[in-house]
Amino acid sequence: MRIKVERKPNRFYPDFKRVINRFNHYGLERSRDLVQKIIEMEDAEAENVLMETLREFAKRHRNLTRKFLNHFDKVKKLLGVNSLDFNRLSEQKKLLIGSFFSMEYSIISAAFFNPSIVESPDQTGLEEGSLRIIVSFRATGEGHVSSIVFHTGVIDHNGDLKFEDSGSYVDEAEVVKRHHYNKKAFAKKLHEMKVDKQIISLVMEPLGDKFIYGELRKSVNEAIERNNDNEEKKRAIEEIIWLADSHYEITFSRDTDIAERVIFPISFSERNGIEDARFVRFTDDDGQVTYYATYTAYDGYHILPKLILTKDFYHFQVKPLNGTGAQNKNLALFPRKINGKYSMLSRVDGINSYIGFSDKINVWGEPVKIQEPKYPWEFIQIGNCGAPVETPEGWLMITHGVGPMRRYCLGASLLALDDPTKEIGRLKEPLLIPNDEEREGYVPNVVYSCGSILHNNELIIPYGLSDTSSGFVSVNNKELMDKLLSS
Repeated sequence: MRIKVERKPNRFYPDFKRVINRFNHYGLERSRDLVQKIIEMEDAEAENVLMETLREFAKRHRNLTRKFLNHFDKVKKLLGVNSLDFNRLSEQKKLLIGSFFSMEYSIISAAFFNPSIVESPDQTGLEEGSLRIIVSFRATGEGHVSSIVFHTGVIDHNGDLKFEDSGSYVDEAEVVKRHHYNKKAFAKKLHEMKVDKQIISLVMEPLGDKFIYGELRKSVNEAIERNNDNEEKKRAIEEIIWLADSHYEITFSRDTDIAERVIFPISFSERNGIEDARFVRFTDDDGQVTYYATYTAYDGYHILPKLILTKDFYHFQVKPLNGTGAQNKNLALFPRKINGKYSMLSRVDGINSYIGFSDKINVWGEPVKIQEPKYPWEFIQIGNCGAPVETPEGWLMITHGVGPMRRYCLGASLLALDDPTKEIGRLKEPLLIPNDEEREGYVPNVVYSCGSILHNNELIIPYGLSDTSSGFVSVNNKELMDKLLSS
């Protein structure tokens, strides 16, 4: 007999009105022709077109003119300062050029799903027994490009969820800063990616033990010039830039609400999406708290497992995850070290659940298999649904299983606290099955989660509904523990 779950009334649906101002590039030749047309406009006409544009769009975006100037700078770099007479342009012409290279992008027009949930760093002003939370979502828009968005709310003393209303704006980070690289670690990751050894040597040899993105780019450009007639080698060289683009830092303005912040693809490795972020509130041995998220970067052809870290949800660092234990999708960190090591769940073969241990949070060796599909509803594959939740009885792991008709269900397992390679309980039947309402969507018959939270002995599980929208369920933790320990 299946355990009782309570479906909450809270739902999140796609929303066409959540738009950001994105840079829109038309290719070098078209862009050059477009800029030339704007340069040749009479000043009065340019002023009229600019004012009309600002009048129509200023209420939809914060700091719109700053965005226009940023996009003008991008155009200038792309076309080259000597190709057109940029230096004599008036401020209004620069703004106008920026506006023509801007576009609105609706980040949640297609889907709003696969949420994770963590305790907020801000717990001020709450009633006793309440907990402020941050829920992250995978937001999908035009072209099925995915990004990360957030909402904040409160779980009250009754276990009810109350979310804050979203503001009028949505925006990307204001500051993007590139990374300094370690030559040895960078080369090791390229070998893991199976990049041609000769190409690795060709690009890496001129660089020092530490290098910056610009130095790498210069070495790559020189390598491309020397191998311009060999398409296979050119693709291998481009993979090196693909990896380098994967390291960055972003910062949001302090005057933004968390629901206004979107982590949109920045690096080339993410150009087709940032998928299924699994956030966890991690407490280090010294009591310091850091929020980590594992996610999958997708460029349209390859995936790259990556790691986000933040203290405050304003400033984020992003970098790849390395090693044989950081392959495929479905990576999820434990909320603390176990026996002095970082611990991470994975599904490296796409079928079974694994666990890995490491001294470094971004480097993972060979993992250990801890679960295989056991029951018919999970025969096709089993995997985690986010970071395990620590309980006195063990590590509670919400799982997903895939069975007949590619139906995804949620389950639950219990791992030993001191040795999570040992499974000490697993539900024989699913915890959550898509009902008639939930089974309809972009990908039918799917319920899926990227993280849960325990509060006042109630387990709150946010979950995606058929890759379209999101809902929440709660489960009495005592009843769940009794079921797991008797299984």
